[in-house]
Amino acid sequence: GPFYVLGPLVTDIAPGYDHITGAIGGAIAGAAGADFLCYVTPAEHLKLPSAEDVHEGVMASRIAAHAADIAKGLPGAIEKDIAMAKCRNNLDWKGQIELSIDPEKARRFREEGSSYKGDACSMCGSYCAIKVYKQATASDRLQK
Repeated sequence: GPFYVLGPLVTDIAPGYDHITGAIGGAIAGAAGADFLCYVTPAEHLKLPSAEDVHEGVMASRIAAHAADIAKGLPGAIEKDIAMAKCRNNLDWKGQIELSIDPEKARRFREEGSSYKGDACSMCGSYCAIKVYKQATASDRLQK
C-alpha cells in the first residue's frame, strides 16, 4: 500500500518553523519513496493553526513534494523549473510570477517590496548579476 508520512521533522529546535523542518523531511522521505506527504503548519505544537498557517504548511509540503519528484527523476517534474530558469534569465517577472507555485504571494511580494522598479530585482537593483553579465557580454570590448 501507499506509504504516508507526517513531516517528518528533521529537527525539534524550530518551533514556529515546523513547516520548514517538515518540508525538508518530506522532500527526503519523498525522494526515498514516500507516496504521500502530510502538511505541517508553523503553528504545530504551539497553537491551533490559522487559515494562513494551513496555507503556509500546504505550500511547504507542495514544494517538498515537487523537490522529491525532481530528485526521483519523474517525467515532467523539472519542466516548470526549466521554464522558470529561462524567465529568470530573461528578467521576465510576469512569467516568473505565473510559473510560481504561489503566484498570488509572488505577485504581492513583487508589488509590495520592490523599491527598485526596473527589470532587475529589488535586492540587486543595478547590480543584478544577470543584467550586468548581459551588458558585459554585449559590450564591444569583449568582441575584440
